[in-house]
This record gives sequence, C-alpha cells and structure tokens, in this order.
Amino acid sequence: MKKIVSLALCLVLSLSLSQSVLAWGQLGHYVVGYLAQKQLKKSTLKKVNTVLGPMSLGRSGTWMDEIKSDRAYDYLNSWHYLTSEHGEFNAEIQEKGGNAFEAIQQLKAELKAGNLSPEDESQKLKMLIHLVEDIHQPLHVGTGKDRGGNDEKVEYFGRSSNLHSVWDSGMIDGWSMSYTEIGDELYRRLNPGMIEAYRAATMEDWLKEAVELRPLVYNLPENKKLSYNYGYDTRDAVEERLLAASVRLAQILEEIYSGGRFF
Repeated sequence: MKKIVSLALCLVLSLSLSQSVLAWGQLGHYVVGYLAQKQLKKSTLKKVNTVLGPMSLGRSGTWMDEIKSDRAYDYLNSWHYLTSEHGEFNAEIQEKGGNAFEAIQQLKAELKAGNLSPEDESQKLKMLIHLVEDIHQPLHVGTGKDRGGNDEKVEYFGRSSNLHSVWDSGMIDGWSMSYTEIGDELYRRLNPGMIEAYRAATMEDWLKEAVELRPLVYNLPENKKLSYNYGYDTRDAVEERLLAASVRLAQILEEIYSGGRFF
C-alpha cells in the first residue's frame, strides 16, 4: 500500500513539474489573454467568446497545458516549442511530432477555412491561443542544446529550479500581482506606434526577437544563484514579451474572425 501511495505521489509530482516547465505559467497566459481581449473589437470578441464557450480568453491559454495528463493529447507535446540557431526557421532540425512555428500556421489556416465542428473549433482555437503566447517566452525558441533552459539548473531565491521555470513563472509569480493588475499596468504602456511595429513583424521576426534576448536570458552568475538582481535586469524584457504576445494574438484573432490580414 505504501508503495502504491509513493508511486502515486511521484506521478503527481512529475506531472506537476512537467506542466510547470513547458509553458508560460498560468499567470503569464492569463495576462496575455486579458491584454488581447482589451484590444479586440467587440464584434470579434463576441465571436471568440462564442467559440470558447464558458472558458474565457485568458483561461483558454492554459488549456493546452492542462490536457497534458490525457495521453490522447501526447501528440501535442512538441508543439509547445521549436529550435532556432540564429533566429531562422529550419524545418530539418525540429521535432518529428511538430513544432510551435508550423503548428501556429496550421491552426490559423484551419480556423480561417472553417467547416469545423464546434468542439474541434474550440479546441483548435485554444491551442492557437496557447502557442502564440508560448512562442513569445524566449526559451520556447530553444538553442537545441539545453531543452529550452530546462537543463540549466539554477537556484532561485534559495530554491532549486531551472532557467526555463524561472522565465515561465518564477519571476512573474514573484511580482505578487493578479493578472488583471499586471494587464492593466501593461495596457497603459501600449501606444499606436508599438502596436503597429508588433503587427508588422513576421513570424520569422518573432524568432529573431527571442534569439536576440539570449544574452540577457543566459547572463547568469557563476554560482547560478538568482534573486533580485536577475529579476530586475530582466523584468523589462518579460513585460515586453507579454505585450508583444498580446498584440499579435489579438491581431490573429481579428484576422480569423473579422477578415483582417496577417502572415
């Protein structure tokens, strides 16, 4: 009986850890969805809400992580990330099961084409929302050498962690703010020039943005002990990534449900 309990606890812990290191944490996803919602036309938001049903735009961003415990969705595991050496997309070095770059394009095309059942459309939209958000977390555009920072072991405020987890949730959770508080603060900074610049970027540009942040992301002390200094040095970049993701998510949703243009 003790063995069964121990195995069960190990399974729960492993599932919890795998979910915590594979995407923006829940707070990050909620922030991006909340910000995108504030930018959508009322008519577009109404259509999006109809497709998502009882789940909000912010909440929908976490769905693709939550279904990892269902083996029927194992084929989605590699969709959360991609590998890029210098900011380019090279299909030959990606996982065979798919990647975030091509999955976003595929899902967007399928949603634009329509002719989906309500259940299929809802699931594909949740996937698209999640992946657009994920690809703006710099470590989801990996080097191919350390599993997107998962193998870069660090100590974060005295606790064992890894670099990917710190970027996913460690720093954002440490702000001790709700997603609406963060979203409202960031929304104040958006201006027409920023929105235009974000929207003008191609998906290849998204990858280049992530690669350009690598020197900052990997600027670690020799002892790998991270605390206030690392958070202070990187906070602007984290906030900028959340803003960029929200603008581009809103842009894609407008294109799908209002006929706008995108990549």
